[in-house]
Amino acid sequence: MLNFFKRYIGDLFVSTRFYLAGGAVILLLIVAFFVPVLYDVAQIFFGAFLVLVLADYVFLFLTGRKPAAEREMSDRFSNGDRNKIDLLVKNPFSFAVKMEVIDELPFQFQVRDFHMKKNFSAQQHQKIAYTLLPTERGEYSFGHILLFVQTLLGFVVRRFSIDAKEKVRVYPSFMNLRNYQLVSHTNVEGGGNKRIRKVGHSMEFEQIKDYVNGDDIRTINWKATARKGGQLMVNNYVDEKSQQVFCIIDKGRLMKMPFGGLSLLDYAINSVLALTNVCLAKQDKFGLISFSNKMGMVLAADRKPVQRENVMQALYKENTDFLESDFEMLYTQVRHKIKQRSLLILYTNFESLNGLKRQVNYLRSIARHHLLMVVFFENTELTRLSCADAYSVDDVYVKTIAEKFVSEKRLVVKELQKYGILSVLSTPENLTINSINKYLELKAKQAV
Repeated sequence: MLNFFKRYIGDLFVSTRFYLAGGAVILLLIVAFFVPVLYDVAQIFFGAFLVLVLADYVFLFLTGRKPAAEREMSDRFSNGDRNKIDLLVKNPFSFAVKMEVIDELPFQFQVRDFHMKKNFSAQQHQKIAYTLLPTERGEYSFGHILLFVQTLLGFVVRRFSIDAKEKVRVYPSFMNLRNYQLVSHTNVEGGGNKRIRKVGHSMEFEQIKDYVNGDDIRTINWKATARKGGQLMVNNYVDEKSQQVFCIIDKGRLMKMPFGGLSLLDYAINSVLALTNVCLAKQDKFGLISFSNKMGMVLAADRKPVQRENVMQALYKENTDFLESDFEMLYTQVRHKIKQRSLLILYTNFESLNGLKRQVNYLRSIARHHLLMVVFFENTELTRLSCADAYSVDDVYVKTIAEKFVSEKRLVVKELQKYGILSVLSTPENLTINSINKYLELKAKQAV
């Protein structure tokens, strides 16, 4: 009995058209009560209304099979990017219908009115595509696919619930990795070499080639030239490979600051993932460290292709602890775990010069043993306020305070430069490209 009620009554809904038509018939019956000549007409309309509603019910509940619907999407989403989802829906009826398709989205999106209306011809398949923009990492759960079907009569609606529960993990942004595979080549086939000024002599011999205009005459190989009967030959060098690069992610409370729907920590994580791709393409060993008031994850440096997946899995779980970061502990752990001189890229944030001065001694100690680059964030909201026009005393006050904090960010850069520490001050949206460009610049200068 319960199944009968659920199948034939529980999924029955009436549409707006039903209420409008029913209201019109009731109004006509009321008028017929005062104007008896209209009573027969009202009865005809009332009977026609009942017949149409009954026919509509029979078409929806007693003919055809249950519509088919499935969700097609990747098993992992990219954080901060548009991820595509396809709904494949089939109309099983031998007549045209209208469907309202509702996909039960994960609660993280906080969307309560997501629906799509589509017209289906008889036995038609349709692919309905839409995109989602996640703004936090973690596990997302999709629910059922609900189909509200009505015929062209449109008096009643039948609900179909398709079991499509599914979970998907949202990882750091990986969709745009190909855009950041910026590999710099010093050799130009068929032309000369244009080299920038390099620091040190970390060059590896690659091959001997014919001299062309633009080649450095100091690299001429005279023995090979003699064997070639006087045709000049030069030694060709490439940058030294297998250098160690460690990204260090600060998970302190300042990294929870939001910008454009993502936290600063998420921007840092997305940047680290893209930098992983570039470092492995340059055949450098890449490692990862996270910390806050205590040490987090430590991933040893490696250049195997599987390291990319290791980094992604490690970054997927990282989150801020809302506590003050312990830079003294970071220095101790870096000295203990990283024995070889390496490029250390520290993603953190300093909102004031005093905040830096409390930690600068630990940064200087790290920089004595490694090449340290500090990457921190420009507060774009303060920049906007400092550039805004002032129309009142309050505006002048806000503008002055904003200019003070913007100026302090510049002072932080100068303070780091004073101690020989590299720095990148970047807006959150440009963090990835600025970090990669700085890494490639250091590689070109052979500063590591």
